[in-house]
Amino acid sequence: MVTSAPIASEEFVSYLENLFTISLKDIKVIITDFHAEMQKGLSGYESSLKMIPSFVDRPKGDEHGSFIALDLGGTNFRVLAVELDGKRNATVRAVSKFVIPKKEMRGTGVQLFDFIVGCIDSFLTENSIDRKKLYNLSFTFSFPVEQTTIAAGKLLIWTKGFTAKGVEGKDIIILLNEALSRRNISCIKVTALANDTVGTLVARSYTDPTCDLGVILGTGTNACYREKLSNIQKLKVADAKGYMIVNMEWGNFNQLRLTRYDNELDQASVNPGAMYLEKMVSGMYLGEITRLILIDLTKRDPIFLKDSDAAESFKKRNSLKAEHMSLIEGDTTTNLDEIDRFLRNNGISNSTPHDRTTLKRLCEVVSARAARLGAAAISAVITWMDPELKDVHTVGIDGSLFEKYPGFEAKMTDVFKKMYVEKAKKITLVNSKDGSGKGAAIIAAIAASSETNQP
Repeated sequence: MVTSAPIASEEFVSYLENLFTISLKDIKVIITDFHAEMQKGLSGYESSLKMIPSFVDRPKGDEHGSFIALDLGGTNFRVLAVELDGKRNATVRAVSKFVIPKKEMRGTGVQLFDFIVGCIDSFLTENSIDRKKLYNLSFTFSFPVEQTTIAAGKLLIWTKGFTAKGVEGKDIIILLNEALSRRNISCIKVTALANDTVGTLVARSYTDPTCDLGVILGTGTNACYREKLSNIQKLKVADAKGYMIVNMEWGNFNQLRLTRYDNELDQASVNPGAMYLEKMVSGMYLGEITRLILIDLTKRDPIFLKDSDAAESFKKRNSLKAEHMSLIEGDTTTNLDEIDRFLRNNGISNSTPHDRTTLKRLCEVVSARAARLGAAAISAVITWMDPELKDVHTVGIDGSLFEKYPGFEAKMTDVFKKMYVEKAKKITLVNSKDGSGKGAAIIAAIAASSETNQP
């Protein structure tokens, strides 16, 4: 929208509401495009959806025993002992948290994996774990990996500030096993390499057999689902029977209509031209989209946040975050006092009720689009598995956006109601916590108990 004259904030917000609206017609187009990208990805052709085989199916629910899980998602590292009772109950018996020092993050692979195994050693000692027994272990390694079996995968590239030399292109499980040998730890058998999204599905489906879709809706976004082996053509399995969980990496889905604000955010990002769905849906980016809109409005409407330096307050990239938006949208006080307090903390001391209402509406415009796009993506996967919605589908979702953002879940379920009317009852969204912990342990149990999932 181009204008040379000042524009009232009311007119601008109405323009934004139209610009950011995702209609049911739009959602149907997204679903069709999603299906096309899924088909290409499963067939091994170039696609914005990588459709990575996990080499594991969801649990039967009778898996039992004591397992160790490792969770490396960034600078924080966890070691967990998880007990499965064989009756769909998973209990974390012990957990230790460690911070990866920068010298290990940026040193050599040997240093990093020796540190990780040192943490395992400390965990075993501190929790009096019997070293005379053998424990199956699953490693949740939340970095880009090309997985080739349930217990093998090469790191493609480091992210999140890690630069440890000698790891990229190497099999993560081999490096871990070598470090265990150097430490003379023989009570651990590494049986699985896990993805946190797959863990989310597995963790929920252990307690609820209707769960066939796992989703991350937090700082980032991703999904996995249960696919027929015969449909994963790129695996070239001779006798393709049964199912396997597929990690979609759906944050990279690119068949979407971008606004000028999306383009501006994308061009300033570390990965321009990629991860479009993630940039429109996930918590990492929602605040920045809203900030760009807010700066635009202060230029267009000289009355909005009058006599304050709003543009200066939010001039810095990423100075407005999804957690701020959550606070703003969650303010139900008569005079929007929480929003006033937030603005005062950012040097804006004289906002009017109209200013605060407008800011809340800006956040609602951005979060509503994110929720509807998330619902569209979930709809695409469910209708791929079950075009007529004949079965019940539970979607296990982890992430602060789904769990904590006011009204986010309700906006998603509203899409299902309007799309599928009575059949919307077949879709249930549930919070699935700790896929990288409990879910990883369950994956270790599946790997240990059966090799039939490995083609």
